[in-house]
Amino acid sequence: MAVADLTTSPVTSTYTKTSSRLHSSQLSLSSTRLSVHFSRSPRPIPRAQNFKITCSVNQVPAPVAVQTEEAKNKSECFGVFCQTYDLKAEEETKSWKKLINVAVSGAAGMISNHLLFKLASGEVFGPNQPVALKLLGSERSFQALEGVAMELEDSLYPLLREVSIGINPYEVFEDAEWALLIGAKPRGPGMERAGLLDINGQIFAEQGKALNAVASRNVKVIVVGNPCNTNALICLKNAPNIPAKNFHALTRLDENRAKCQLALKAGVFYDKVSNMTIWGNHSTTQVPDFLNARINGSPVKEVIKDHKWLEEEFTEKVQKRGGLLIQKWGRSSAASTAVSIADAMKSLVTPTPEGDWFSTGVYTNGNPYGIAQDIVFSMPCRSKGDGDYELVKDITFDEYLRKRIAKSEAELLAEKRCVAHLTGEGVAFCDLPEDTMLPGEM
Repeated sequence: MAVADLTTSPVTSTYTKTSSRLHSSQLSLSSTRLSVHFSRSPRPIPRAQNFKITCSVNQVPAPVAVQTEEAKNKSECFGVFCQTYDLKAEEETKSWKKLINVAVSGAAGMISNHLLFKLASGEVFGPNQPVALKLLGSERSFQALEGVAMELEDSLYPLLREVSIGINPYEVFEDAEWALLIGAKPRGPGMERAGLLDINGQIFAEQGKALNAVASRNVKVIVVGNPCNTNALICLKNAPNIPAKNFHALTRLDENRAKCQLALKAGVFYDKVSNMTIWGNHSTTQVPDFLNARINGSPVKEVIKDHKWLEEEFTEKVQKRGGLLIQKWGRSSAASTAVSIADAMKSLVTPTPEGDWFSTGVYTNGNPYGIAQDIVFSMPCRSKGDGDYELVKDITFDEYLRKRIAKSEAELLAEKRCVAHLTGEGVAFCDLPEDTMLPGEM
C-alpha cells in the first residue's frame, strides 16, 4: 500500500491558542437559494502554532502563518463555490440528503488525488448525498492543496458542496463524520520499523486528540498511513469520546489483491471470489484466508487442488504485489489504494450481500475468535449499511490458519508495546522480532 508524503512539525501534547481562522464555503440548504458565506469556529479550539487554514473560496492567509509573497496576495474565488443558485429550481435536488462532512489527511498526495474525485462524484455515498470535503495537508503541501481544490471545482460535481483546506487538524476535522487518515511519513533509508512506529505514531496521536475534540461523536475513521493497524490503535486511544469500534485500519487492498490471485489461479473473473478474509496486521504476517474463501460458491480448496500453492505461494504473491508494481512502473499503488478505501467505505454504507463478508482492521475487544484484546486486527465483518458492522461468527479454523493468525497477533502485541508512550500505557519497550514491512512500502 502506498503512503502519502506528510511533512509536519514534531507533535506534542500541548497546544497554544492562536488567532487562526478556518474559512469555509458553507452552502446553506435552509432557504431556496444556495449561498456562500464565511463562518468562524463557534468554540475555542486548541491549536498548534504557525498553522494556517483557508479554503477554496476567497483564500485569505491567516496572519501568523509562514507564507510566500505569492500566497499572501491570493484572495481570488475559485469557480463554482463563489456562485449562488436555486436548489428548488432543480427537481433532482429535492431528494438530496443532509450534507456529510468528510475529512481527508494527506490530501495533496497521490492516493488522495484518486480518492477525492470518487467521493465528490457520488460513487461512495450515492447520487443524492451532498458532500463537504475537508482537506488536511502540511505547510509544505499547502499550494498543492489549493491546486487540488481548483481541480475539484473545475470538475463541476453537483454533489460537491464545500471544499476547505488547512494544516491544523483541530480546524479541518471539525464536525467530520468520516475521517480518512492517509497522510504519514514514508519509511526512509536505514529507518527501523520501531522508528517509523514512533514518528507516525506521534502524528496519529495528535490526530486522535483533534478528532476527540472537534469531530462528530460518531465519526467513522479509516487509517491508511502505515503501520496502519497500530496507528489506528494509537488514534483510538487518544480519542476516548469516540467509540473504539468506529476506527478501522485499511486491509481492503490486501483483500482485493488476494481475490485477484485466487481468480487468476482458478481461471475465473474476480467477481466469482467471495468470503475473502485478511487476518491480522498489514505486514508480511498478514493471513489471506483461503480456508473460508469461496469461488463460485464453493470452497477454494475444492476448486484449486494445488494446496501447496495455496499454503506457500498465494500469501507471498499477495504480499509482494505492491513491490512488483513499483518494479514495473516506478510508482506505488496509489490508484488501487484509493479504490480500496472507497470499497471499504462502501462496505460500511451498503448492506453486505447475504452470506458474504469483507475485511477490515478493527478493535479486538469482545471478538469471538480468541484473538488478544486491545489491538487492531483485521477480521471478517458484515454491515447493514448504517456505517456500523458486526464480526462474522461462522468461521472455520484449522491448525495452519490458527498458527498464522497467532504470528500476526504476536507482532501486533509487540508493536503495541513499542508505542505505549503514545497510548497512555507507560514506558515503551520495543522487542519487534523481525522487519515485516511489506515490499513496496519501504
